Amino acid sequence: MIRILTIFGTRPEAIKLAPVLRELEKHPPIRSRACVTAQHREMLDQVLDVFEIKPDWDLDVMRKDQTLFEITADVLSELESILADERPDVVLVQGDTTTAFVAALAAYYWKVPVGHVEAGLRTGDRYSPFPEEMNRCLADVLSAIHFAPTVRARENLLREGIPEEGIYVTGNTVIDALLYVIDRQSSPSEQARVQDLLKKNYGLDLDERRLLLVTGHRRESFGKDFQSICMGLRDIAKQYANSVQVVYPVHLNPNVRRPVRCILSGIPNVRLTDPMDYYTFCFLMSKAFLILTDSGGIQEEAPSLKTPVLVMRNETERPEAIEVGVARLVGTRTETIVQAAQDLLDDPTEYQEMVAAGNPFGDGHAAERIVAVLIKHLTGR
Repeated sequence: MIRILTIFGTRPEAIKLAPVLRELEKHPPIRSRACVTAQHREMLDQVLDVFEIKPDWDLDVMRKDQTLFEITADVLSELESILADERPDVVLVQGDTTTAFVAALAAYYWKVPVGHVEAGLRTGDRYSPFPEEMNRCLADVLSAIHFAPTVRARENLLREGIPEEGIYVTGNTVIDALLYVIDRQSSPSEQARVQDLLKKNYGLDLDERRLLLVTGHRRESFGKDFQSICMGLRDIAKQYANSVQVVYPVHLNPNVRRPVRCILSGIPNVRLTDPMDYYTFCFLMSKAFLILTDSGGIQEEAPSLKTPVLVMRNETERPEAIEVGVARLVGTRTETIVQAAQDLLDDPTEYQEMVAAGNPFGDGHAAERIVAVLIKHLTGR
């Protein structure tokens, strides 16, 4: 019996680990157990429902206005007893959250090998994104098995002295998750049902206007940079008032909601909604003309949908999307964001060049490769 404990706490982690958890269930020699820290409670629960994941452990650590100090201390102390009870052969973590780093640290304290899904992403700036850049660096140092999504991520790990025999290039599991959901939405009846849900749950009617889908929540942008992003979105909406529909599911963090509401409320062609469940958001991504985001996961997902992305950050740990041409790094300055959007809205040739770019992040089979590696690593077969 192989005992695998998967620990995660946020919506992005749940999305990217769901395909792995589903694949683990296909292999009877494996006893797969899941522990959620619920670092993000509501947004996590939405994903658990979509993928029908029932955690074996739920730490429920989320508190209002919690600090990084509080999250770190709470998760670390709670995991001690769970690791003592489970005695796993390996602990799986994902990405760059505080949960991922702390779970890797807790497993290290118990001398349990760590498998890091989405290992090796780097910007080279320890404060951008903050605290994600150091979270993933520390998780990689603590891990024994590194599941790198791309060759570039593998090279980053090798450059930092990670042993080659512990690195496996698998693709990114977010593509597995996205394609699973898009396939479920493929029938005309399901398309109509999701359209009805958009209207019922979010008051949103999609029309013939081009859809600009927005997400923004990065901690390092809080303050002036985030206000600048919002002003850029405002200017785009006003300039294309009759031809563009802007939809922005607004993160629950007050540092996001305050400037968004202040700058973007009341603009007729801007629809601000609460955060959407993953199933509905995938549908919107598939319908979008253009996505403006600071999210990491969306930079990986959008190429599979042939949707161009403007990355509203100063750096990205996913340069592959920039290099193949499906995404552009536009920073946080109002003028730069507006100009980049104008280029694509006004020039069909430039837009089609981005649409035609491929996806460097995976083929939808990353979870299968990860589980095969785990079985080989733990059994020698």
